[in-house]
Amino acid sequence: MTPEKPADDSSKLKTFLSILRRFIGVADMASVRFSLPAQLLEPIPNLEYWNYLDRPETFIGIGDPDDALGRMLATLRFWFTKDLKYVKGKPCKPYNSALGEFFRVSRGARRSWKRELSDRVKCVWKVKDDAPPIDLPGVQRSKAREDSDGPVTISYITEQTSHHPPVSAFYVACPEKSITACGFDQLSARFTGTSIRVTSGQHNLGIFVTLQKRDNEQYQLTHPAAHLGGILRGDPLGKLCPRLLTPPGSLSVTVADMCYVTCPKTKLKVILHYVEEGWLGRTQNKVNGVVFRYDPDKDDMIKLKDVPDEDVVARIEGCWQDKLYFVLPGSSVRAPLPASNAHSSPQEKHLLVDLNPLHPVAKIVPPEEEQLPNESRRFWHEVTESIKARQYTRATAVKQELEERQRQKAAARIEKEHEWRPRFFTGVFTPVGRPELTPDGEEALQGLQAGDYKLRPSSITGA
Repeated sequence: MTPEKPADDSSKLKTFLSILRRFIGVADMASVRFSLPAQLLEPIPNLEYWNYLDRPETFIGIGDPDDALGRMLATLRFWFTKDLKYVKGKPCKPYNSALGEFFRVSRGARRSWKRELSDRVKCVWKVKDDAPPIDLPGVQRSKAREDSDGPVTISYITEQTSHHPPVSAFYVACPEKSITACGFDQLSARFTGTSIRVTSGQHNLGIFVTLQKRDNEQYQLTHPAAHLGGILRGDPLGKLCPRLLTPPGSLSVTVADMCYVTCPKTKLKVILHYVEEGWLGRTQNKVNGVVFRYDPDKDDMIKLKDVPDEDVVARIEGCWQDKLYFVLPGSSVRAPLPASNAHSSPQEKHLLVDLNPLHPVAKIVPPEEEQLPNESRRFWHEVTESIKARQYTRATAVKQELEERQRQKAAARIEKEHEWRPRFFTGVFTPVGRPELTPDGEEALQGLQAGDYKLRPSSITGA
């Protein structure tokens, strides 16, 4: 087939805005059934796009520090690096996930923290455990990584557990570092007329990180609201679909909200405040925060001003697209936190993370011949190849065929009174906030760790 001539920018802009107008006043765009034409989509499955391991080495380093404050700061370093795709790239619209669709990867790269990280390697999401240590005055550096010269494997699986509302469950495991993470992903979106406000859906309670070798400390990281702006400034689609349009437009992600990190076992909590744009509209991308002692049985502090100075053990400041720092207070800090801050100036800033040299680490997925029909890349393969070849009419037709097949299967389940159940997770929305793996899910993760990608076909597939 001859590649189609892409529609000009003004035509795509009109198409995009005509679709958005339908959602003015709609409480949640994510809950409405609608299908975008292929030329407005980025050729990547939703389940592949939404993962929090852009820098896996920061994730596996969370449990390394021997003190509670160090581990909380390491958690924040992971938090600020997990979405580098927005810092280094541009927002895009991936394919909507089909019920029962799943994606798995065993993150892999033997890489150096201080090198440019764009090369691909022949190992699976194997990451050299070399994120810089979190050094605190008066605290001896942890010896947790003295014997960790080789690459470390991080396995990840996610499955679309519900189609209406759209919800997916995910699970991350790194046995070598005794760390796991899990959660439900669900977004709620509202078009305000000038931007799209994106918040967490009711089943999305954040990311839950568990450190098994730290007496199963669990950290809950909640998501702030974000705004997708620039829709009415210039050409938004240039950045919505960066590989499909030139020149780039002005679509951007801004964050202006509070989010929280809590660890009941260590009784430490973080409040992060993402600062709004300035009054002239200039994006600041600033974030301020505090790490403080709290009572898990009376967790009622939600604003920075609520936190008494005597409970603060560290302050966070910086730009979430540039450099982040932590500042230790001049007052003494009680055990198990650092026992002395005598060698640190009350306002001395310590670098938490510099995002400038960092880029998302490439992931390696099972070969397509070893993927199941409802595995993301194989499921969307024909759509992806058609978009890349600029065969948009063909891509839209194939996409509509897949969507119609989903509707037919859903109708058949209703007629036969068959209840849909996920394969890799125990519940559609349960346990609340913290999905658990089925035996099939555990087997899939173990296979990823061992480099064995073969799975028996699913007996029932939503798609």
